[in-house]
Amino acid sequence: MSNAWADTLGAGAATGATAAAEAAAAEAECWILRLYVAGQSPRSLRAVANLHRLCAQDIDARYRLEVIDLYQQPELAQCEQVVALPALIKRLPEPLRSIVGDMSNTERVLIGLDLLRRASP
Repeated sequence: MSNAWADTLGAGAATGATAAAEAAAAEAECWILRLYVAGQSPRSLRAVANLHRLCAQDIDARYRLEVIDLYQQPELAQCEQVVALPALIKRLPEPLRSIVGDMSNTERVLIGLDLLRRASP
């Protein structure tokens, strides 16, 4: 396994989102997503597959997805304050959001990404 699983989704490739890349993405209305996983565990693989499906179906805009294996790069967990895996961090568009789990609950993920409003009780 490589240090970071970089997936090309939408129109852009994930090569490590730097501040300059994030600024350019913001101008182009590009979503920047980071999925932190623990190796190739079943839960990590489910999260990757579920996120691919969700992005293909529900994110109309351009987006970048970077899949980061914390077994290979554990120092990145501290930078993003990741405490549970798998964890999805939506960096752009703002506000920053974090979602933990295998991304199988589509409604919960869409609400977390601000693509769907919560139903009123």
